[in-house]
Amino acid sequence: MSDSDAESRARRAVENHDSYERQSEGRYAVTSTVFDADVEIGGREGRAVFAVEVRVPMLDAVTADRVAPVVEDGWFNTLSLRLEDVDGVLRGTDDVAVDVDRGEAEAAVRAELADLDAARGADDAVAVVEYVEGTYVEGIIPGYDYTEPVTHLIQRAADAGGGTEGGTPL
Repeated sequence: MSDSDAESRARRAVENHDSYERQSEGRYAVTSTVFDADVEIGGREGRAVFAVEVRVPMLDAVTADRVAPVVEDGWFNTLSLRLEDVDGVLRGTDDVAVDVDRGEAEAAVRAELADLDAARGADDAVAVVEYVEGTYVEGIIPGYDYTEPVTHLIQRAADAGGGTEGGTPL
């Protein structure tokens, strides 16, 4: 099977999936998260390829308070370590390298998935994005006055758990 056939299968899979919105040729936004999340599709060695990128705000960018650099460093290191466990939510691939780059106001999380089953790969790409969001929420540190999108994430988690606003979901 050619790489262009594999890419065509990937394109059909994401276009038939409820969690994707086409942005440009070969690039789709994942709509099931509050974060900026894109998936670029391709084909390689007969496999559908999904290059996932999720951009999440650093803590200091989503708090009304100042977050001390040592706290931000510890939070980022913990987030990066937790994201290495993304394999546990995937159905197709069990060896995904996750790259987390830190910027001043945001971190970019990248992973690439390749699967012979394009529909499963499309599902797994969304699972990566949702894993990043869930891991981010788990790492929210109590005691800060958060702004959007964190306040929305906390409220959504509280609603899903039947609780009320006022703390982290854990």
